[in-house]
Amino acid sequence: MNILITGIEGYIGSVLAPYLMARAHSVMGLDTGFYREGWLYWPQNPRSPACINKDLRKIAEEDIAGMDAVVHLAELSNDPLGQHNPELTYDINHAGTVALAKKCLKAGVKKFVYTSSCSVYGTGSGEFKDEHSETNPQTAYARCKTLVERDVAALADEDRFSPTFLRNATAYGASPRMRFDIVLNNLAGLAWTVKQIKMTSDGTPWRPLVHVRDIAHAIACVLEAPRDLVHNEIFNVGSTSENYQVREIAQIVADTFPGCALSFGTSDGDNRSYRVCFDKIHSRLPGFDCRYNAAAGANELLQLFRSIDMPSEVFNFRSYTRLRQLQHLIKTGQIDSQFYWTGKSETHARSLVGEIPQADYSTTA
Repeated sequence: MNILITGIEGYIGSVLAPYLMARAHSVMGLDTGFYREGWLYWPQNPRSPACINKDLRKIAEEDIAGMDAVVHLAELSNDPLGQHNPELTYDINHAGTVALAKKCLKAGVKKFVYTSSCSVYGTGSGEFKDEHSETNPQTAYARCKTLVERDVAALADEDRFSPTFLRNATAYGASPRMRFDIVLNNLAGLAWTVKQIKMTSDGTPWRPLVHVRDIAHAIACVLEAPRDLVHNEIFNVGSTSENYQVREIAQIVADTFPGCALSFGTSDGDNRSYRVCFDKIHSRLPGFDCRYNAAAGANELLQLFRSIDMPSEVFNFRSYTRLRQLQHLIKTGQIDSQFYWTGKSETHARSLVGEIPQADYSTTA
């Protein structure tokens, strides 16, 4: 089928596009290009689909004409920037996504796959959350996910428009457009570059994990599934066995990387903690299974870092951390306060940069 992927140059998109193309789909991309500078490694048998350079908020119906499906990845990620400017997060992640879905409906796009997040569950007392559990979002990012699910579901039409919502666990694993601001990837980078994981928190919060290639596999299975099995459905994406306390993730990474020291702090500033049940996707989505676990993912990253002899300056390069890259684009005047490209390349200070808080990336995935 003809598929448009928004955010195709991002962490998931750069893995998803070649995966779908290998399954004989025709893929077109759309991306605003914020993270184009970050390219960690060259994959085997690379496939590079055409890409429209455009902001999500400026997508026109003609951009999606002739598409059988749209996979929507292009949103602001879950970092302190979203909390610093919730209005902008709502404008892009909520209003922008709903507007895109309406354009898809008008343009005759039959399938719409939205990548939501298990972060909508927010907090819990240790019980497992499933698709019927009450949501409790703790951030602007997560609240936007719940609003999109509500508003796009209302557009569903049995004959004309079929959305599916994938609540992904916290992603990890190798991608050419790498992210080092998500928990397992960040800890692996620290273990490799400084041989020390020194956490400020006690590591007790729970997180479910899922490999980026398992996310790509879930999206492919939804696209290829019979309509009645995925129409207006929500699926948690991951494996129930892959729920970990953050301290367990840190221990897995420390055990994988030779000579890595591990310590914990006492901070409990991040109140997000949730365990998730993934029975539905494994029982009801044809062809889906999770093929990776956290230990395999940590080892994959160790082998990758060895193969490219990754220095600390690469690990710390701004394009692999969403907040730092956006700070850079604002500071240099390349994007304005609403995250639109300005066409400027000269460096000049913006007051917003100094106001954006720094993050403890090892504990905020």
